[in-house]
Amino acid sequence: MYYPYFRGKQFELITIRETATLMAESHFVPIVEPVKEALGGLDRALKAVCDANGGAIVIVNPFHGEHSNNGAEISTLLQDGYAKNAAVEVGILLRDGMSIQQTVECCSQHNNHPLTLVHAGFTQAKALSAALVEAHISCRNVFFEDYCGKLYRKHFSSGNRILLRDGFQRRRNKDHPPVEAFSDLHATYEEEGMTGFGDFLIVGDDFSESGGPAYAVAIHLTFIDSDQDDAMFIHHFVSTSQDTPTDPAGKFAEALEKLVAELDSGNSKIIETSAVQEFRALHNAGHFPGLGSVKKLSMKHHIETLAEYFS
Repeated sequence: MYYPYFRGKQFELITIRETATLMAESHFVPIVEPVKEALGGLDRALKAVCDANGGAIVIVNPFHGEHSNNGAEISTLLQDGYAKNAAVEVGILLRDGMSIQQTVECCSQHNNHPLTLVHAGFTQAKALSAALVEAHISCRNVFFEDYCGKLYRKHFSSGNRILLRDGFQRRRNKDHPPVEAFSDLHATYEEEGMTGFGDFLIVGDDFSESGGPAYAVAIHLTFIDSDQDDAMFIHHFVSTSQDTPTDPAGKFAEALEKLVAELDSGNSKIIETSAVQEFRALHNAGHFPGLGSVKKLSMKHHIETLAEYFS
């Protein structure tokens, strides 16, 4: 039902490991586009998913990162470690410029795994649909909403269809509003004719190898508002200090103070997930865990929020 899309950075893979059991119990299936050359972290994340009796989709031809020119090592990992495990699916990213022949060949090379096609800029929908039928290839289809309108999606009308929406607005931390709309897709995906939905959590689709200097530190937490037809919104708790790229620990403390004030206000709609409890513990201890850990907790909270919604 829910397909969170991760780029395989360290803390994203740790998030998958730490939420593997919850995602399996909730029937959530993470999609991972590996962006780092070393695949040990991906392997550990997949083992955690399998141990929890969950499922995952791994992109074998990433567009971003250190495997963008050659995904052979990813394919080797899946063939050697997960060839007989139906829980791990092969994802094929369909971008603009990829040919029908390349797509069919890639599917055929990985025919010992369940297949998922991730449509992200490919334009020959009608011809591809016909070619897949001719080659007797069955697969799940995931559509990046920004690239795939209804006319495109209608050519893949059967089977599992997932709509992927980027609800996170990328901007400088200092420019984030206190709260804004995130998505309603968790509540409306069936109205779109889909069997599931996905997003890029609190990271967004825009990819960068590393973040810039933290002039402002922000904590991003999503919540579902039952008073607004269960639409999802996102809080941006931004540090008060924003003038220099120094003292990230102090800026985190400022942002965390705003988060805790919201939680304790008596009218917050942020649910008390285990991630929120970890934020509270950091506040009580006066501890800064690093910006990667902060992002991990926000991603974890997002998954836990959706799990609570569907429970």
